Amino acid sequence: MAKRSRRKRIPTDIITAKVTQLNHEGRGIAHVNAKATFLFAALPGETVNFQYTKCHRQYDEGTVVEVLEKSNDRVTPRCPHFGVCGGCSMQHISSDTQRMHKQAVLLEHFQHQANCQPETIMEPLSANAWEYRRRARLSVRFVPKKDAVLVGFRERGTSFVAKLDACEILHPAIGRKIKALGELFMQCEMKSHIAQIEVAIGDNAAAIVIRHMVELPQIDIDKLIHFARDNDLHLYFQPKGPNTIHPIFPENPDELFYEIPDHQIKMVFKPSQFTQINQAINLKMINRALELLDLQKTDRALDLFCGIGNFSLPMAKYCGAVVGVEGAENSIIQAQKNAIANDIQNVSFYTQDLLADLSQAVWSKDRYDKVLLDPARVGAKELMPHIAVWQPERIVYVSCNPITLARDSKALLALGYRLDKAGVMDMFPQTDHIEAIALFVRDCV
Repeated sequence: MAKRSRRKRIPTDIITAKVTQLNHEGRGIAHVNAKATFLFAALPGETVNFQYTKCHRQYDEGTVVEVLEKSNDRVTPRCPHFGVCGGCSMQHISSDTQRMHKQAVLLEHFQHQANCQPETIMEPLSANAWEYRRRARLSVRFVPKKDAVLVGFRERGTSFVAKLDACEILHPAIGRKIKALGELFMQCEMKSHIAQIEVAIGDNAAAIVIRHMVELPQIDIDKLIHFARDNDLHLYFQPKGPNTIHPIFPENPDELFYEIPDHQIKMVFKPSQFTQINQAINLKMINRALELLDLQKTDRALDLFCGIGNFSLPMAKYCGAVVGVEGAENSIIQAQKNAIANDIQNVSFYTQDLLADLSQAVWSKDRYDKVLLDPARVGAKELMPHIAVWQPERIVYVSCNPITLARDSKALLALGYRLDKAGVMDMFPQTDHIEAIALFVRDCV
């Protein structure tokens, strides 16, 4: 009979340690008895007291309980829930230092995985560090022991929902209403059957999509409508899958949209469709991508993972033709509508799983001078053989995962490209998530 593994006992003593550096997740690294220990809320150069939270064979984890010698980079967290709520991990670090750290992590991944560095390191793009988040999925949980409905992100390191009154990174249309939402759901008869809220905010309105697991009684619906009316919110219900999302109040709501003023474009989207969570950075990111692509009137450009046309439509203003490709059919339909509404006629959209076989895709057989990639976290390694065939002059790669960006960079270097420029974009302030952009150039021989 196999022996049952025993969980290693976690020491309860308070330990004093000197922090030497940050790991990729923004946790301080200290060495206790020659063993690496990752400390939440610790900064390089600090001496701290900490308690262990987890012990592993190769490393341990802990949380700071007292800072004895403070770093100049330390700031007071703005949110009283920091350290409990898992929505943020870097509120104790100054914004400049957060960006410097993320830039260093990006460059380290390039060196480690692709043995390269960008010829030019671009200054990080930054905007508001607070109240920036326009998209979110908030958990909803009725907790009888607390006689309350909790609304928010999960607690750090657990599956429990954090008890929040407000959220400092969410757009205030929702971030200032977290406590009120919990009180609202507490009044509902079916409070234990409301699972989550999807938040989607445009320039013109804020929408919430309530995921409910059973049919709601009219008395609950009336309360939810009353709250939406009083708080100027669009209210949607989702009883099952994403295709079941439908408006409740108003019955025929105005379409959500955001504008791209530098290029005179208005982008309409549905609450369930992907949009960038940080609109201020999105606008700067679009301009940086256009600058790096250096589009010419004779260029044919390809926008892969195009979504609703966030990059495709601005690109089409400056080149001969654009092809946008995306796996989600509803996003492609929306992109086509956005092109028509903005009177942009030199763009075509296709629905295609870009991680599958593209040999029969008509659009893949064309020639492209410039390519923009904006994949999900898994990256775009499946597209590298097609890049080898298209041989575009320039590739702009937008990434939400520096690990897969660096991996794909190695493949692009092997195809004869050089990493001309790269840098981070502060899409997710106060968190350890890294958004980056890189330019790869194929020099003519």
